[in-house]
Amino acid sequence: GNPELPTAVNITWSSINFKTILQWEPKPSGYFYTVEIHGQTSDTKKKCILTTETECDVTDVLRNVKETYTAHILSVMSVGMDNFEEPPFAVSEKFTPYSQTVLGKPEIKNYTQKDSKLTVVFQDPLTPYTFPNGSFQSIRDIFQHDLQYKLYYWKDQSSGKKDTVTKSHTFEVSVDSTKNYCFYIQGIIPSRRENRHGQESMVLCTSVGRNILDDYGAEVFIIIAVLAIAVITLAIVLSVILCKRKKAKAAREKERLNGV
Repeated sequence: GNPELPTAVNITWSSINFKTILQWEPKPSGYFYTVEIHGQTSDTKKKCILTTETECDVTDVLRNVKETYTAHILSVMSVGMDNFEEPPFAVSEKFTPYSQTVLGKPEIKNYTQKDSKLTVVFQDPLTPYTFPNGSFQSIRDIFQHDLQYKLYYWKDQSSGKKDTVTKSHTFEVSVDSTKNYCFYIQGIIPSRRENRHGQESMVLCTSVGRNILDDYGAEVFIIIAVLAIAVITLAIVLSVILCKRKKAKAAREKERLNGV
């Protein structure tokens, strides 16, 4: 072989919604890398042949998502790839896409808060894999009944969270009709030992019945109340002063008339 060639180190699998990237170090100098994917029951497949990169998209050779794979990263000279010598290589940790890929962020399609009911409709993340007709499979198409979603929701500007679980695409929960609510969604695979919880969706908030107090807090109302009291007090004081002046003027005019 070529024992003088460095072999890959720090090999990692990075996978979200079954899109899987293999990464390693170091950058090659004067040699190349070739990736071999070995499955427990499948044939060896080569990817990123004679690359100078330190990452490789191996998604398309991991289609059997319940298979367990290892990656061999070969260090090779461009002229040294023949059938007589085995180049030095490093072996990755085992990787099973079904149990290790991270669930991506669900997409919230729409939501409504009507009376005392909050309704949230969302969509499954898509995978890179397709059906025969060319449409992309969702994570639900692959995980099926293993997949659940959890809704976390709370009163706006409150820290107390509640949660509920569904296997459908819709959440309906009872809420206080006079309060606004914020929420987010997260995919879950309860059968997993690790990576049970997926990435969190964006946080959204309803705006039904929102008022100034919700937006700005009680401090603004205190300031407004103080200003209102000051204005009313000033109006009363001015009214009293004007009234006294009118009475004084009327009294002076009466005195002049009496003197005549």
